[in-house]
Formats: sequence, structure tokens, C-alpha cells
Amino acid sequence: MITLSVNEKSVTVDVDPATPLLWVLRDALGLTGTKYGCGAALCGACTVHVAGEPVRSCVTPLAAIGARKVTTIEGLSAGRSHALQKAWIELDVPQCGYCQSGQIMSAAALLAHNPEPSDAEIDVAMAGNVCRCGTYQRIRAAIHRAAVLAAGGG
Repeated sequence: MITLSVNEKSVTVDVDPATPLLWVLRDALGLTGTKYGCGAALCGACTVHVAGEPVRSCVTPLAAIGARKVTTIEGLSAGRSHALQKAWIELDVPQCGYCQSGQIMSAAALLAHNPEPSDAEIDVAMAGNVCRCGTYQRIRAAIHRAAVLAAGGG
């Protein structure tokens, strides 16, 4: 039995410590917002936060988490109240939507460290997230919009 903190809750799971965090979240805890994309940390669909930093959960073994807090898209905010979630909806970012939870989690880590990123800074921070539908321009616009919303702008 392994105890960890997920979305501000203490949870206990009975899994092999080598199990990738992605499968613990999805299969053991039922948190299916985090998606499986490539299984090799190349696409970003599985991005979650561990101690506030974005990580690819498909290649992160549960044993590597320890006491650090895990945050998934479900734990980012209550009722889609995070500025990024509001901006994503306002600007109609998703097309198919499959990659969007990973995109939002990467963007949230960026804005937590840099509340007013430039286009170039956004491009660097988001480079590991693949959108097969090509919504990169809308993603960048939504990150700028979320920065405005988070700063109290309208």
C-alpha cells in the first residue's frame, strides 16, 4: 500500500511502485482527465503537476513521487474557475480536445512561474505538448488571455 497526495487529498493505492503515475491516476483512482498519448513522454497529453512542476505521468513511476503533491486537471480548480480554464472556454481552444488537459497543465505551470509570458516564452514552455489538430495559435492566445484574467483584468 502506497499513500500519496493527489489533488489535496491523501489517497492509498495497492499497486507496484514501478507503475507509471498515469495508470495509478486513471485506473486506481478513476481520474481520467489525464490522457495517455504516446507512453514515451513525447506528446504531453499525460502532463500533471508534481510539487507544482509539470511532469509526464506516463514515464514517472509511482515510487518517484514520494511525499510530493500531485495535481491533475481535475484538481486544478473547482468548477473550471482557473483563469486558464476560463480562457480555454472563452476562446474555444479545443478542437478534438484530447491533448487539452496536458496543454492546460503545462500552461498553468508556466503562468505560476511567469505571470506575463511573451510569445517566445509560451512557445518554449509548451514545446513538449503536441496538438494533432494544430490549435497552437488558440492555445497561445488563451495563455495570454488567462494571464490577463489572473491579473484581475476583464
